[in-house]
Amino acid sequence: MSETDSWLDRYERNHGNLRNPLVYWAAVPMIVVGTVGILWYLPVPPEFIEISPLLNWGSAFLMASTIYYFIISLSLAIGMLPFMLGLATLQLWLASSGYPALGVSTGLLAAGTVGLWLGRRGPGSFRAVLQDYQLMMIGPAWLLAAIYRRFGIPY
Repeated sequence: MSETDSWLDRYERNHGNLRNPLVYWAAVPMIVVGTVGILWYLPVPPEFIEISPLLNWGSAFLMASTIYYFIISLSLAIGMLPFMLGLATLQLWLASSGYPALGVSTGLLAAGTVGLWLGRRGPGSFRAVLQDYQLMMIGPAWLLAAIYRRFGIPY
């Protein structure tokens, strides 16, 4: 079994009994967008700014996640690129807009957490939500893998 299959199988085992899959599917991207947004606005060392004004904890997290996707599966990584670039673009837009970026990110993270809980509602749902946070960046790949399976695209 490949590393990709191992991660996706582990995620699948934890998500086989979702009470409300549609809410869950909406909540996973909200969690990722909110988390990246909060990381985006954390203070950075001056060395980061010297390298690039776009380098921050959020962009570093996205770069590391993208590299990891390429390590585990080329086709999943290519499929995740629009999502990752969209996340970065959204954060750049949010930073230049008049909206309170940290507040929007915190709100998305809170709404996504509620969505995860509603999608899982039942015994042990709180613990399951905590496990979802541990596997946060596998969640979007798991959703993409489900779409790939539906269309017969190998990963």
